[in-house]
Amino acid sequence: MTNPEIKFSLPIEFDAADLAALGEGEVAYVKAMSSDEVRRVFPQAPDLAPGLSLFALLSASGNPILLTDSRDAAVANAWAQDLETVSVH
Repeated sequence: MTNPEIKFSLPIEFDAADLAALGEGEVAYVKAMSSDEVRRVFPQAPDLAPGLSLFALLSASGNPILLTDSRDAAVANAWAQDLETVSVH
């Protein structure tokens, strides 16, 4: 039987930076994007032909790691760096 008087709270508080770093060095995100979106994520990227389908590999905090034209290449690069991959839609 549970007591309705008992309240639970987490003693730890997270800010946006803490949440962004959760999984850093362990998790990477694979995100499909068009070449039109690349500059937003990869500011140093060269000009690309418009309308290309590409895949970005991003760290858990959203930092860019790799840009490729193949999802398999993005996943393989993550695995080579011992990163678990998840997809972002």
